[in-house]
Amino acid sequence: MLELITAGGWLMVPLLLSSVVVLAICSERLFTLNERKISPPHLLASVWKQLKASELDTAKLRTLKQSSPLGRILAAGLGNASQGRDVMKESIQEAASHVVHDLERYLNTLGTIAAVAPLLGLLGTVMGMIKVFAEIMAQGTGNASVLAGGISEALITTAVGLSVAIPALVMHRYFVGRIDAIVVGLEQETIKLVDAMHGENLDDVRHAQSADSSSASMSGLVS
Repeated sequence: MLELITAGGWLMVPLLLSSVVVLAICSERLFTLNERKISPPHLLASVWKQLKASELDTAKLRTLKQSSPLGRILAAGLGNASQGRDVMKESIQEAASHVVHDLERYLNTLGTIAAVAPLLGLLGTVMGMIKVFAEIMAQGTGNASVLAGGISEALITTAVGLSVAIPALVMHRYFVGRIDAIVVGLEQETIKLVDAMHGENLDDVRHAQSADSSSASMSGLVS
């Protein structure tokens, strides 16, 4: 491995650092973008039950806000529910924008590495070929080992650059799609809350409540 790094030249250093950053970002995002943690099942039904029982006080709103990203959005809407539908929706949109920003954390870095890594490899290729032609001009074509070294440097950096860029690009696309799906789910839950708070389309919330109750009943039977 050390010989490979040495043969690739100094451009191997940023390429290897980029590979470490890609691995770190992918590991962190895979752990963070857990849909069940971001949008816990039956959270909306639980909040609605507390609202109907007049149990949702300031302390519980604070707990809801800290519980999950969905809870943060719901708490923002509930905190301004008395101000009217429009104000409630604006509060939800503002909280949702912060949540989406957190979900997209590090994706710009991942996309930048996916774009830059092949260029670093190409730069290594160009520098390696310049070295080859410089040696040809200085010594002719008789010194095969020097020529092979320059060509090797060019090929190694290109290969490493592509090896870093391809997984980075694939994971970037994967995370973007995953975030889009999570955001759609968050939007659906918050729309149910807004409609329920203003006396519209309560069926979705009631259905979620009944599903939650059924699940609890089944758990009791199993136990």
